[in-house]
Amino acid sequence: MFPPVKLYTLSTCSHCKATKILLNECNVKYEFTDVDLLSGDERRTIIEEVRKINENCSFPTIIIGDKVIIGHKEKDIREALGL
Repeated sequence: MFPPVKLYTLSTCSHCKATKILLNECNVKYEFTDVDLLSGDERRTIIEEVRKINENCSFPTIIIGDKVIIGHKEKDIREALGL
């Protein structure tokens, strides 16, 4: 069983897409938010959430359990998942 996984992504980001592909290949269930597809207050709220854990607000921002990974870092992602 994997820890909870949440992604903050952009729909057009190749690194974000690569992260989703990796998680899918590893059969990891995850929640994601494509921040660029949000608007108004919802978008502002999510960006504030991301800034709390990643002050640069870059994507993908990945939360695996209590670990935060910024960017598509396959080794770190696999390690956080226990793979």
